[in-house]
Amino acid sequence: MRPWHLGNTTVRSPFRLRDGLIVLSRSDLQGNLRGTENDATFRKLLGDSGLVSLGDDKTNSVGRKWRSALSQLGFIYSDKSNKDKIDHITPSGTRLISADSVPAIQECFLRSLICYQIPSLIEQKYSYKTFSPLRHVLKLLLFIEKNTDMEAFISFQEMAVIVQLSSPETPLDVIVEKIASFRKEKKIAINKRKFGQMSLTLTAREHGYVEQTFNDYSDTNIRYLKATGLFSGKGRGIALNPQKIFLINKLAEGKEIIYGDEDYLAMLSEGATLPTDNKSEALQELEDLTFQLEKFGVKYDASIANLAKPSNIAIVRHKVEELLGEQKEIEFAKRQASEWEEILTYFELIIDRKGAATLLEDNEIRLPKSEVPAYFEWALWRAFLAINKLKNPPYESRRFKVDQDILPIGNAPGNGPDLIFEFEDYVLVVEATLTDNSRQEAAEGEPVRRHVAQAINQYGETKPVFGLFIANQIDSNTAETFRSGVWYNTSDSKAELGIVPMTLIQFSSIFRFLFSNNKIDNRYILEVIKLCLDKKDEYTAPEWKGKINYIVANCQMLCKNCNRTKSGI
Repeated sequence: MRPWHLGNTTVRSPFRLRDGLIVLSRSDLQGNLRGTENDATFRKLLGDSGLVSLGDDKTNSVGRKWRSALSQLGFIYSDKSNKDKIDHITPSGTRLISADSVPAIQECFLRSLICYQIPSLIEQKYSYKTFSPLRHVLKLLLFIEKNTDMEAFISFQEMAVIVQLSSPETPLDVIVEKIASFRKEKKIAINKRKFGQMSLTLTAREHGYVEQTFNDYSDTNIRYLKATGLFSGKGRGIALNPQKIFLINKLAEGKEIIYGDEDYLAMLSEGATLPTDNKSEALQELEDLTFQLEKFGVKYDASIANLAKPSNIAIVRHKVEELLGEQKEIEFAKRQASEWEEILTYFELIIDRKGAATLLEDNEIRLPKSEVPAYFEWALWRAFLAINKLKNPPYESRRFKVDQDILPIGNAPGNGPDLIFEFEDYVLVVEATLTDNSRQEAAEGEPVRRHVAQAINQYGETKPVFGLFIANQIDSNTAETFRSGVWYNTSDSKAELGIVPMTLIQFSSIFRFLFSNNKIDNRYILEVIKLCLDKKDEYTAPEWKGKINYIVANCQMLCKNCNRTKSGI
């Protein structure tokens, strides 16, 4: 039996599809995505935009697979559509491009995936009777929650060897019994990792696929299901998102409609209607969300808003969801000091370019190559949340978006710093890059200096502003740019910039020292930065890099000396 999957494994992060649509909308490739030449052009467009790593792909398969993912979800018209529309952006795709908040983006994916069905005219290689994978998983989780004493979630392994091989043709209680049996056998297994691997091996053998296929599909399915906002992470698996329980119940109650070919293509390109497109139900969900927000001690008066139409209510609802996310982020920030070892594990993965690391028995961290840049920024953000004492709220200290589990869904956009932290005594602009060769200075030298200069203009004379540039390797030309450290404003006034280039290994060692020795104070970071900047004009760039390395290597001694400095540490 063929396991079902959403999207494709080339575009594992669904949120990247929006970036691809934006790039496509600004090009002249709409309607011209087919054929060898256009495959190559689309691939280059995605590569030049930083969405894919071009590598050595002589078949230009990346372009074809991105086109396939976009058409499967209805964001561009498929080759089954009217000849004049093929490969043009659909209304559903236009809606996704226009979505400017995480809740709005997630609603676009929900509208796509709630009507997405397999097999279909677009995807015919399945032996199941036509069904909606999203509704199937929703009903399965609700059944577990309401009819069993098991915890209502689907683990990564359960998705791999059970759920993605099931459909509504099999009664829910039969599928749940398989999950219960799997959990029972795993619980008593002496070697749980070996048990999981054996389950995968037997499933692959039974269905005639290589083992990795099941893992790849499980990973992709979980990511795309989470992109709807209806699910939260549970380890590497998923559970129902309690924030969305009103909408979840409404969708599960609704009768599943199996569309004919023509109607399916039309529905997919427009995006499905949702219960919240009805005014009374939209108001009910808004009421539920505001009630959840009040549990955090935050009141939102929706009565002053224009609630005449469902579209108006949606704007308010997305705002309330953002406020809920901010409150959850504050709680997340408070936990980071106790999770410092996990943060270090992410640093190690980024440094070593490894794919996975196991912290606990059922908590395996995976870091796909395409997502390393986003997780680099995210891990650094978490590090400074752990160091704490921020004056600006956590959601204002980052410029990348996060999902309902506070996981990154992309990099920080341009025209501003990746991270900016305001402390009592100073402001720190943090920039991260994976570029580590001679192109580093060209790509980062001007933007980093500009961003620090902008922060100086913003904070004026109130607090000193420093910059911290972190990469796996520091090119000497980059170090020279920051060593000279000047910026001329439009008025030709000169700003002196204090920017320290540091490798991730160096920053990690400082971070480890602070937490291992219970010296968790942002003023230690300030002291190290000042020591690195002291008399920097007397050094060449390579010498300055050596000085920075010496200071970091002797962090323990220097931090002891900090007790006698004016900083008051």
